[in-house]
Amino acid sequence: MTHTDLPYEMTGYNKFLTAEGLPAISPPWGTLNAINLNTGKIAWKIPLGEDENLIKQGLPVTGTENYGGPVVTAGGLVFISATKDKKIRAFDKRNGKLLWEATLPAAGFATPSVYLLNGRQYRLLPVAVAS
Repeated sequence: MTHTDLPYEMTGYNKFLTAEGLPAISPPWGTLNAINLNTGKIAWKIPLGEDENLIKQGLPVTGTENYGGPVVTAGGLVFISATKDKKIRAFDKRNGKLLWEATLPAAGFATPSVYLLNGRQYRLLPVAVAS
């Protein structure tokens, strides 16, 4: 038997969405979570990402789909840009408090890199901008 003989087929990665195109589940729709590796318990959990249209309607931050992970620096900063709202953010690793954010030219669906060169620390994040 080959895969073409199987009684089912793949129809793609379909999402369960509302008529407005939003996830058809209760928010948050994306979170950033810190796990205490000594206890296995969640240390903190926050919504990650925001939908500008929902913010304008007065709704709280809902989080968005996330594609990519965080990187943690030796100084205790968590950098992540995995959201579709085109932002990169820095959080305090101890409590999840947002310390900084900036808008990117496109969504940064990748895990940032952090490196040290000549005594200076750098962040690198590839983003794809359509031409």
